[in-house]
Amino acid sequence: MTVLQLLMLGASAFFAYKIYEHVQTLDDKQDQSNNDAYEPQNAQENEQDDTQRSVDAFSPFSAEELVQKADEAFENGDAKKALAFLSEANVKMPKHAEILFKLGFISAQVEDNEMAIRYYKESLDVDKNDEFVHNSLASVYRAQGEFASAKMHLNDSLALDENNPFTYYNYGNLMLDMKNEDVAKEMYVKALELNPEFEQAKEELAKLQKD
Repeated sequence: MTVLQLLMLGASAFFAYKIYEHVQTLDDKQDQSNNDAYEPQNAQENEQDDTQRSVDAFSPFSAEELVQKADEAFENGDAKKALAFLSEANVKMPKHAEILFKLGFISAQVEDNEMAIRYYKESLDVDKNDEFVHNSLASVYRAQGEFASAKMHLNDSLALDENNPFTYYNYGNLMLDMKNEDVAKEMYVKALELNPEFEQAKEELAKLQKD
């Protein structure tokens, strides 16, 4: 997943509200279907067909097209529009790791950390071995001051790939927040060993060395 692919999400307030209404309608239909479980099998199948038709009728775009439109919207600076496209894509293609990851990423960009955590966790439910999701989730937990959870996910990310300089940089930032400058230095040094041109790591290490 490229950096460009990470940048995306959004929707106007009205469009986002219409998505919410639509999802609620689908939930209500599902609840009614569960309550009517005693009905003949063909009646249940008709209900499922109606629900699927409702999803398909929401817009003429496929889930893949909606993801592309979300990418374009986010790149153009419209995070809300991107989130709306991704939310609809998530209805049409549920439990898709990339869609959930992008929903989490953009939610974090608009400072909705609770939703970001929710979507990242759902993405990990689909693919627990995605180091980028672990890294991203750690960043949100760090922003929330939940350092133990952040550290756990950074460790999970390193267990999947011990040669990712970005993970060590994130770890260094977390250690600074936890007032552990010695370990922070070690993490920035490791990040630079893996990527000598990592400017942010250079800057943070230089600050610590001045002190």
